[in-house]
Amino acid sequence: MSGARERVREHLLAHSVRRGEFILKSGRTSSWFIDSKMTICAPEVMVDVASLVLEQLSDDVNAIGGMTMGADGVSFITAGVAATRGRMLRAFSIRKETKDHGAGGRVAGALMAGDRVVMTEDTVTRGTTLMDAVQVVRDVGAEVTLVLAVVDRGGTVAAMAAHAGLPFVALFSAPDLGFSFEGA
Repeated sequence: MSGARERVREHLLAHSVRRGEFILKSGRTSSWFIDSKMTICAPEVMVDVASLVLEQLSDDVNAIGGMTMGADGVSFITAGVAATRGRMLRAFSIRKETKDHGAGGRVAGALMAGDRVVMTEDTVTRGTTLMDAVQVVRDVGAEVTLVLAVVDRGGTVAAMAAHAGLPFVALFSAPDLGFSFEGA
């Protein structure tokens, strides 16, 4: 395990994982919860997170983003770190609802038709929100090349992404953190 990967894993376990009884977005209960933003946005490991994401991106990718709030930290930190290394990545967020004032629409940030995009999310369980965001990006005229999560707690996203013709990568899975998958 690389130094960056081990530092991020240890940070996730120490600061992001909580044990107890939690109700998930799906309405199901779980004995553990992960607020991976506590790690993604922590200054001591945010560059490591971005570096791990950048290792997954092909050279032709020029944009990174996903549904707000889950993708924002991953996308913006990765684009910022990439820029310091001479790699220009546009970053964007997708609103949950269409904005009816100003420029309107669901996309905020620097996404353009023709972009080659990596869709991100901090933590996924089922993956439906992430796949909804893929459709918004496709509707803009951009091409999604990869779906990426920092943590996959559910184990079902890879099949959902494959069904949409997309590869899926998780930097960490539930088993990597010592838990069973809690999919579907």
